[in-house]
Amino acid sequence: MRSAHSKYINIIIMFVLLVFAAQTFAKNAINNVRIRPSAESTRVVFDLSKKPEFSYFVLQKPLRLVVDFENTKQLPKLPAIPKKHRVISKIRYSKPKKKNATRVVFELNGPTKPVIFALAPTGSSSNRLVVDLYGQKKAAPVKSTNKKRELKRDRDIVIAIDAGHGGQDPGSIGPSGTFEKHITLQIAKRLAKLINKEPGMSAQLTRSGDYFLKLNTRTAKARTRRADFFVSIHADAFSSPKPRGASVWTLSLRRANSEIGKWLENKEKQSQLLGGAAGVIKDTENEKYLAKALLDMSMDHSMKTGFQVAEEIVSELKKVAKLHKKRPQAANFGVLKSPDIPSILVETGFISNPQEERQLKTAYHQQRLANAVFVSIKRYYQKNPPDDSLFARLKEQKPLHHKVKRGESLSLLAARYGTTVSALKKVNRLKNNTLHIGQVLTIPKA
Repeated sequence: MRSAHSKYINIIIMFVLLVFAAQTFAKNAINNVRIRPSAESTRVVFDLSKKPEFSYFVLQKPLRLVVDFENTKQLPKLPAIPKKHRVISKIRYSKPKKKNATRVVFELNGPTKPVIFALAPTGSSSNRLVVDLYGQKKAAPVKSTNKKRELKRDRDIVIAIDAGHGGQDPGSIGPSGTFEKHITLQIAKRLAKLINKEPGMSAQLTRSGDYFLKLNTRTAKARTRRADFFVSIHADAFSSPKPRGASVWTLSLRRANSEIGKWLENKEKQSQLLGGAAGVIKDTENEKYLAKALLDMSMDHSMKTGFQVAEEIVSELKKVAKLHKKRPQAANFGVLKSPDIPSILVETGFISNPQEERQLKTAYHQQRLANAVFVSIKRYYQKNPPDDSLFARLKEQKPLHHKVKRGESLSLLAARYGTTVSALKKVNRLKNNTLHIGQVLTIPKA
């Protein structure tokens, strides 16, 4: 009896162990796979019972993306890929390296950039693993005889210039009856003329005459024209005639956070800003934090750029005018609210001050103010040009120089700049390795 009893106990223990082992080794499962294909990108979503543990890598010849799910039971059948699809040709299983794991292979039609991330359950959605695949077009070789087409790719940096007020909105009115709307338009036109004369830059006026524009229309026009930067021209005023001086304003952090919230709620605005990324982030209810992350990054870049240009303008304005504020100021101005376009507001002086009103009416002072703003914006973009701009190519072609400091040697400088001692000696016509403090060296291209 004891022997039979022991036998039954052993069977029960083994059964429990098998059940436990099955639960341990297959603690996760792929319940569904969804595919959202398009001509240039694809999103594949794996719905899982638990949080995925995964890794991935890319294989060449043929091109494949391999995703390994740890301790995961596979779905019996994977969905087929539409024939017209251009990024993926097939999704299939392959033998994993570890037991109880699942290996999914994406057969790719060409160079592809994978972006893979996990999403926690939200609402009716379970745990998910999202695989975004972006097709990368191969660059066609540029023929040496096709120089004109190559130059066209060196685009202008577009500066949107907003003349404050206009039409039925005169803005502030000076003691002798000068309207702010006229002063701002005159300075804006002078600034536009300077920008349009500069190779690699072009200006776009939000208004070119005496008419009224809403604040939203001003920034929308800048966005339509794909502006890299937005500068709004104004003239300050106060109840007392005493205050005077110019100032430069940027967006406050409080206003920035408020605007991000508005853009997240407005899907049309979100699409305008995110462009192609908006097509990837389709499920904004469940994946809103992804859109917010992109908006945050865009706003951070805009605010940083705006502040840096504002600092440049303040340093130039003090050469031609009295300053009311010696540092850039932050405010909630409605015109400074675009997450995607760095923006500043320039108060050119106090029109309520009789002396500054007279100055602001003169062509001489207007030109000096416009020149200060132009020089500052140009200087910033010469240092920080957009990759596809003419300024970027000119910066690459410009020789790099280094002023020798105490303790520096040719070998140290060669290592720092990614070149060789012999190349440094050749381009600088050096007969030996001796350097002198204060000596200026030309650094050859790596």
